[in-house]
Amino acid sequence: MLIDSSGLSKVKDSVTKTILFGNEPKPELIAILVVYFVQGILGLARLAVSFFLKDELHLSPVEVSALLGIVAIPWMIKPIFGFISDGLPIFGYRRRPYLVSSGILGAAAWISLGTIVNNSWQATIAIALSSLSVAFSDVIVDSLIVERARAETQAKAGSLQSLSWGATALGGVITAYFSGLLLEHFTTRTVFLFTAGFPLIISLVAWLIAETPISKVESENHHTNFLTVKNQIIQLRQAFSQPRIWLPTAFIFIWQSTPSGDSAFFFFFTNELHFKPEFLGRVNLVTSLASLIGIWIFQRFLKGVPFRVICSWSIIISAILRMTILLLVTHTNRTLGIDDKWFSLGDSLILAVMGQIAFMPVMVLAARICPFGIEATLFAILMSIFNLGGAVSRELGALIMHWLGITDTRFDALWLLVIITNFSALLPLLFINWLPVDKEESEITELPAVSVN
Repeated sequence: MLIDSSGLSKVKDSVTKTILFGNEPKPELIAILVVYFVQGILGLARLAVSFFLKDELHLSPVEVSALLGIVAIPWMIKPIFGFISDGLPIFGYRRRPYLVSSGILGAAAWISLGTIVNNSWQATIAIALSSLSVAFSDVIVDSLIVERARAETQAKAGSLQSLSWGATALGGVITAYFSGLLLEHFTTRTVFLFTAGFPLIISLVAWLIAETPISKVESENHHTNFLTVKNQIIQLRQAFSQPRIWLPTAFIFIWQSTPSGDSAFFFFFTNELHFKPEFLGRVNLVTSLASLIGIWIFQRFLKGVPFRVICSWSIIISAILRMTILLLVTHTNRTLGIDDKWFSLGDSLILAVMGQIAFMPVMVLAARICPFGIEATLFAILMSIFNLGGAVSRELGALIMHWLGITDTRFDALWLLVIITNFSALLPLLFINWLPVDKEESEITELPAVSVN
């Protein structure tokens, strides 16, 4: 039976318009989305890591928070990976070989966690290597997205960022519930070994990346866009000499560096409220679904709203909503007849939606200010500053937890931690004028090309 080609064409057009936000489903785009999808799938081991550190290595909330700050270092040095990728091609290729290597490194890190890691230092190294794997592959696919995002029309602005983060959120949705369910039936080490197979998918799809060797480009064109490290530094200096670049970057850092008490809450949920891994998997599922909802809301209704408006209201609403956790830590929700679990699910849902809505314009802004030739490097710097703020947030949270005397069994001062962290989260509003006034101001023209000597 013959298949109606016009029917297939309509299906393809529908998928392109509704699911891919107007982007053609080419093999390279599919490969890029698979890499982001795998990043979401790796959340399968997130709960296993938390329980491994708490129950098997017997670390305290302060120690866990400090450790998580350390293992985030690869995300803070992403510019180095950008320099390497942009300036040191392997066999003439700047992207594909690094993706292959990242996948292999990630698999090795998870295998080590599942077999030979027995103390906190070994765990720190292994988790840091898994972070390195994801961070490096993230730099590569981010650069590919940035190269394409710069050519987007205003009507499609942010579509690639929404698509890529949607792929990550989808991976998180698929594995979120199983992250807790598996721990009900298997050990943390078994979950680590199972997770080890996913990074290898990145190594496989890397071969779908359409990339022309640098040497071939040079043979066809006397002028090359390949930059030496020296010329990259020159262009980066030119970029950050512009207030419209460094002011939003500084705001992003301040926004992300306010103190966080997430580690204390994990211990509170498991040791005080006795939430089981399976339920925490449900919370992860709700959070991942909420992220998808946040991406859809941004893409459908908010992509034309000025950055200042989105960020301002996101900060205010999120701080107010996070105050509701006071009802949980003081057990007031029980007096009101609200079950601990239902309260946690609802809180996670709303905050995840708000967080994703606030994050999407940051990604769009970051992509649009990256000049040609140093896409990977500059975008990596911007994201590294974002991640550095997150690490500072965790370390400040650890200091506050230590000062308040919060441990794995003492939560008397947890209410005060909630108040401190939520009022601190409002401080970035003092610097909201550092963001562009409207969308047009975010469309920064390319910097002049630096000649290669």
